[in-house]
Amino acid sequence: MTTPIVTSTTDSQMHNNIMAVGSRDRPPMLATGRYAQWRSRFLRYIDTRPNGDALRKCILKGPYTPSTIIIPVVHATDNSPVVPERTTVETILNMSPENKAYFESEKEVIHLILTGIGDEIYSTVDACKTAHDMWEAIKRL
Repeated sequence: MTTPIVTSTTDSQMHNNIMAVGSRDRPPMLATGRYAQWRSRFLRYIDTRPNGDALRKCILKGPYTPSTIIIPVVHATDNSPVVPERTTVETILNMSPENKAYFESEKEVIHLILTGIGDEIYSTVDACKTAHDMWEAIKRL
């Protein structure tokens, strides 16, 4: 009968295992005192996502804010009168594809951040309204 070999895991080894868990399927976990490493790994993880640029913008710059757009004048034709220049608020229907991706990424990146942090700071960060605010709160902690 063979005896199983028991190996001990040091705190450093355990931390490295936690940080590497599911690197393709889920974001790295934040370990206490390891913000710089987590930040780097988290942003690299974000870059592997199909909408990585938009996710990064949400984290570093804040959510996309729809802007007011100017709709130019439409000159009169034989069948229709002139339509004057006017302004309207940008909607999901008239956003550029890049702005739409940025606008829609906020919820996803909030989920990814919450997945990558532990219970000890979850309640503080969960109160934030945007991914950028969460990111800044994590940095301060």
